[in-house]
Amino acid sequence: MLTMTLMFGYIYIMLNLLGCESGLLMVSMWYTSFDLSTQFDRIAPSPVVHVRGLCESVVEGDLVEALEKFGNICYVMMMPFKRQALVEFEAMESADQCVTCGVNEAVYIAGQQAFFNYSTSKRITRPTNADDPSSGNKVLLLSIQNPLYPITTDVLYTVCNPIGNVLRIVIFKRNGIQAMVEYPFWSQKAKSALNGADIYAGCCTLKIEYARPTRLNVLRNDNDSWDYTKPFLVRRERGKGRQRQAILGEHPSSYSDNGYGSHCPLLPLPSNNRYKRSSPHDAQEVVAYPLPQTSSYMGHASSSSVAMVSGLHPAKMNCTRIFNLFCLYGNIEKVKFMKSVPGTALVEMGDEYAVDRAITHLNSIKVFSKRLNVCVSKQHAVIPSQVFELEDGSSSYKDFAMTRNNRFSSVGQASKNIIQPPAAVLHFYNVPPCITEDELQRLCTEHDVPGFIKFKVFDAKPSSKTISGLFEFDNKTHAVEVLTVLNHHQIRIPSKYCVLLQRE
Repeated sequence: MLTMTLMFGYIYIMLNLLGCESGLLMVSMWYTSFDLSTQFDRIAPSPVVHVRGLCESVVEGDLVEALEKFGNICYVMMMPFKRQALVEFEAMESADQCVTCGVNEAVYIAGQQAFFNYSTSKRITRPTNADDPSSGNKVLLLSIQNPLYPITTDVLYTVCNPIGNVLRIVIFKRNGIQAMVEYPFWSQKAKSALNGADIYAGCCTLKIEYARPTRLNVLRNDNDSWDYTKPFLVRRERGKGRQRQAILGEHPSSYSDNGYGSHCPLLPLPSNNRYKRSSPHDAQEVVAYPLPQTSSYMGHASSSSVAMVSGLHPAKMNCTRIFNLFCLYGNIEKVKFMKSVPGTALVEMGDEYAVDRAITHLNSIKVFSKRLNVCVSKQHAVIPSQVFELEDGSSSYKDFAMTRNNRFSSVGQASKNIIQPPAAVLHFYNVPPCITEDELQRLCTEHDVPGFIKFKVFDAKPSSKTISGLFEFDNKTHAVEVLTVLNHHQIRIPSKYCVLLQRE
């Protein structure tokens, strides 16, 4: 059984790397039919069902619509980037029917077949009072995952108000971007329609829970907080929207002015029949959400382009290695270790949105057995004061503003960057074609970082002076450590080349 599981896992990984969607679906179906009966024996029945194989555009409302025929649903937890979800039923019998039906016949959610199994959890953890409709769950907690573009009160109002009348919005940016949105009544409809949706296509994904407060206290109206009940509120003119497969289209309109792309149409408002439209008469159900204006992104008084990073290994981390890790999410201007707080550094990035991306993807990851804590600093610039020597002999301060290794220095460069969370696979490029797998493995050993377990070189033109490919490691922590140490490492065989590693 273990051998078969490993075989299916290997096939799945290879197809995923090659981008074979149909192949992935076939492997998922084979593996499900082969393994589910055994899993039922190993996992005890639970009212919580684990759902896999969801499409990228699925929202909570689609799950409820497809699965409520098995019984009343208490709670749904979306895992959008994994294309999975947890669904808690009121009765054990409902969960039994759901899992059994999924084995015997195809169950489709948002037009794609899904796969079911019992969860190891007996109950989905959620904030206090989330079960009680009378407790005033009219405030939603929004976590914005993969925030490639600015998130302001204008953006969230545009997204949330069509579902119901929004009273107040508060955005906070300490450990990633989160926001609270207050409605006048219980906000189940908004949660169901938006949980798991993308604000912009492929990014700014909403993960929504009920918040603990029952009312928001807003002190001022700006990009980070707004009270729409104030009589002196002056609503801004909002641009006209178009129609596309994401709530606000491909990107904010302000980015198109700088060459990041053209305006894109918007997604229809989630509803029970949005996957069944077949006639042009249904076009009136499409809601055109307006794009935010350029001016609404300027002047984030409470934001900063400086990130504070703590939990750094005192002997193995320095300014260059911080640059190697953080440059995947934005330009790095300066890095400075704080003498008064050991294991802590300030990283000045190109803008506050680069800081948001770094927080989203790097906060809480482990590097050299230490867990990083990445948050927004109260400082708005890194000042080269109190420079001292780190344990490895390097300087505690370094200016990277002029380095050619920054990857967001132009519109062309920025458009080529694929923002990814940490993973066990690294993409390497700009490597001399004469270098061998053994030499790359020896490079890892010499720098005291984990070696890779699989190695793949992409086909290149005969005239190409460099090669690229993939490294696979035992886990993502090993991959992060290798990237931190070897990113931009110079290989002098036979001449000056530079190894660039980035997460695949």
